[in-house]
Amino acid sequence: MLSPAVLPSPVAELPDPGPVLASAGVALRLKRDDLIHATVPGNKWRKLTPNLRAAADLGHTRLLTFGGAWSHHIAAVAAAAAATGFACTGVIRGDELARAPRNPVLAAAEAAGMELVFADRATYRATLRALDKPETRARLEERFGRCYVLPEGGSNALAARGAAEIPRELPGLGPRDVVCVPVGTGGTLAGIAAGLPPGATALGVAVLRGGEGYLEGEVTRLQRAAFGRAFANWRVAHTHHGGGYGRVPPELAAFTEEFERRHDLPIERRYVAKALHCLSDLAAAGAFPRGTRLTAVITGPPDAT
Repeated sequence: MLSPAVLPSPVAELPDPGPVLASAGVALRLKRDDLIHATVPGNKWRKLTPNLRAAADLGHTRLLTFGGAWSHHIAAVAAAAAATGFACTGVIRGDELARAPRNPVLAAAEAAGMELVFADRATYRATLRALDKPETRARLEERFGRCYVLPEGGSNALAARGAAEIPRELPGLGPRDVVCVPVGTGGTLAGIAAGLPPGATALGVAVLRGGEGYLEGEVTRLQRAAFGRAFANWRVAHTHHGGGYGRVPPELAAFTEEFERRHDLPIERRYVAKALHCLSDLAAAGAFPRGTRLTAVITGPPDAT
């Protein structure tokens, strides 16, 4: 049984957002979703728990999901499965990783009981592209047995509906508000945008390179699946991926270290830091009108080391 979640998650106002945001006349607050749960934190809780209920209702005993070597989703599924009695398998992108020492994310997933299966990148991509096709599901069931399939990042219609709760926990949202979230697969952004009141907007910051057009299509697809329509109150910035998924270039590391010193708050670097860095650079470039209030969703805890 999963321990109870801390909901709604805290909202932390930053009285000293730093010289860049202050000079731009922009306020910053943090939606501390990283504090929701010890082992299934942040947007993973919001996306996974409705899927776990659905899996149980359908009588499944095994979860099957997909992710990269540093996927927070993989670690969260492993922890959630261990707590709720599901067996679980994670298909990991990159067959070369099978012979490499486990990084902290994969080591934690294995320690929690997840079976790791490593796929070459071409096979991995082809499987995800055709994941909803009956022949793909039949092939997966033949290999892994009957299982509840969670897509990469856990982003599906149920996940988007779970993420739609985030704006409802933010007091006073209105036309001066921008809610910002890092984007890997699009489910959290899809839900946040759908849950916003009129006038408020959402900004997603892509954490992978080369996602222009694709991520926008995924967010739109998820909104239609979850809410029956697409929304026009969001956009994705593709300028702060840092060179690709999982990469933390020196400029991003320096920004993060300064942010951590200023606010005495450790920050996860592969997702959250990229979103915060983007907000800072956009503010410096005058992209936000004076008086804008930015809310950055802290989707997960600092990296394991």
